[in-house]
Amino acid sequence: MDGERRPKSHRLTGGETVELEPPEAPPELVPEEVPLRVAYEDEHLIVVDKPAGIVVHPSPGHATGTLVHGLLGRTAGGESADRPGIVHRLDRDTSGLLVVARSEEAYGGLRNLVKRRALERRYKALVRGRPRSRTGRIEAPIGRDRHEPTRISLDTDTPRDAVTHFEIERLLDGHALLDVRLETGRTHQIRVHLAAIGLPVAGDPVYGAPDPQLGRQFLHAWRLAFTHPVTGEPLEVESPLPPELQAALERFAS
Repeated sequence: MDGERRPKSHRLTGGETVELEPPEAPPELVPEEVPLRVAYEDEHLIVVDKPAGIVVHPSPGHATGTLVHGLLGRTAGGESADRPGIVHRLDRDTSGLLVVARSEEAYGGLRNLVKRRALERRYKALVRGRPRSRTGRIEAPIGRDRHEPTRISLDTDTPRDAVTHFEIERLLDGHALLDVRLETGRTHQIRVHLAAIGLPVAGDPVYGAPDPQLGRQFLHAWRLAFTHPVTGEPLEVESPLPPELQAALERFAS
């Protein structure tokens, strides 16, 4: 603006000259071979068991090799051409279940379930530390950190409601395995909320408990349960811990 870059928060007062360089159009999506296990599928939706290391949809730095590329031609719904059928996400290094729509009808129904907090999403999380109670509820708005925009934080100018429930499944020496249920589904919500109460997820290099041996955060979406958005039938899908997390659990327990 007026020959100088301005921060996103800058407000115009009138009379300024603003130059805008539009972003490049995203490349056209083409199907790719992506290692995905389909845990459930019908004509309306697909429940995918995503391995760690795969990004859900194209984003800066991840133009190929995403879950969307692996499902291209089998999913549909929504207004974004680069994320057909996507109604919720998992972090790149979180493994486990997510549901993807195959039609506009299913997409609308699934989005409504998410909005009503009627899509049950449960995770296994190994945390460093010992919880103060057997069960807990964390209610704390989160958003982009004021000082580090690549991080999500409670210290934010853009807070969004976030609620996480947990219960202890197993206590280990210095760690605990938690069964976590999301009531809302904000970016990095489980990792940020657990770190905020002094229980960072094991292997998480961003929010406080890196583990070179583990090589990824110990977070696995093990269960999805919801009313089918088209048939109205109850649907429950579960996924066992992947081998690398099972091995890490045994190591921490020894």
